[in-house]
Amino acid sequence: MSCLNNKLLGPLGLFVIASLFMGLYSGLYDPSFNNYLAQVHNISEVARGGLEFPRELPGFLVVFIFSALAFLPDTRLALLAAGLVGLSLWGQGFLAPGIKSVVFWMFLWSCGTHLFMVLKSSIGLRLADKGSEGRLLGRLGGYESWGALTGMLVVYWGVSKFHLDFSVIFGISGTCALLAALALFFIHPQPIKRPPRYLMFKKKYGLYYLLSMLFGARKQVFLTFGPWVLIKLFGSGVKTFALLGLIGTGLSLFFRPLLGRAIDAWGERVIIAIESLLLFAICLLYALAPRYFGHQTGLLIIMVCFVTDQVLMAVTIARTTFLNRIVDDPGDLGPTISMGLTLDHAVSMSVPFAGGLLWAVCGYQWVFIAAAVIALINLGASFFISRPRTLSGIVG
Repeated sequence: MSCLNNKLLGPLGLFVIASLFMGLYSGLYDPSFNNYLAQVHNISEVARGGLEFPRELPGFLVVFIFSALAFLPDTRLALLAAGLVGLSLWGQGFLAPGIKSVVFWMFLWSCGTHLFMVLKSSIGLRLADKGSEGRLLGRLGGYESWGALTGMLVVYWGVSKFHLDFSVIFGISGTCALLAALALFFIHPQPIKRPPRYLMFKKKYGLYYLLSMLFGARKQVFLTFGPWVLIKLFGSGVKTFALLGLIGTGLSLFFRPLLGRAIDAWGERVIIAIESLLLFAICLLYALAPRYFGHQTGLLIIMVCFVTDQVLMAVTIARTTFLNRIVDDPGDLGPTISMGLTLDHAVSMSVPFAGGLLWAVCGYQWVFIAAAVIALINLGASFFISRPRTLSGIVG
């Protein structure tokens, strides 16, 4: 019993608990957010697109925020990040009478969640036994995914059986994040080693930067307007998004290991090209399915597209492995990834507002036709990805 307690209450066990609770919070919050904006605040598609600017701004600034707070040790900074998430969700649930207060709490939430994303891998690596770092990070990601699945199940069941309102869902979600902060409090902190540079821009890595920006555009179209189509055109509620989230997250648990093997076997060029073609098809189906297949069949097709896109988000792994293969020095990897994320978020802040205007002026279909063009550009960029030497040898 004492051995079990030592494992559970040791640094690694506490970090596993924190990861589970952070997964739980996201499983509760993510399926509910868009319906909250539509049903409680009744915002337009232009306003919905505009909201992504303050929502994504902390992602653009996260390198600078992290640099400013790096005097704090790692788990104390992670505690602050999780605490910000928890407090902002309570604020959004109970202290957000108007859209201005929603923006305030959403900005704080985004600061917390982006900071935690930066820290969770480095803390996990510190707590791992030598030689098992990759396995531990995979396990931690798995725990977070199972937490998210549980949260979505709670939302689906709670809304179906008890008609939970958004305040209760956000309150429970915020409590999960605060419990994660509590678990982090008991992990012995370690000072953060400041890297020589946080961002790196090199001409050699230009293709990686382009792929990052295209991913930012593609990601934000679907995160912002994918749910909005289901809400505005088909009247889908929180229960629907919880169910779709359950299916997508469940499929991702099986898809990610297969994706990793496919990248090793076929190379990043093939994987990103396949992703681009699938995204092109998904965009066209989003744009045309309700018109050409009728309401019920169109709804089913768009739900399948929604889940497929959610699963395909994992292909970002291929961009990272491509960069890892071409870097001049291992020290370039972290600053170049940070630069890619900064460019990703720069695009993420601007694309949704333009998409909202396009929806309002021309109709929602044109948002997804524009996204289909982005998918084709991504396909063209994939042809410039070099083949791994082993694959080049096989082809030759």
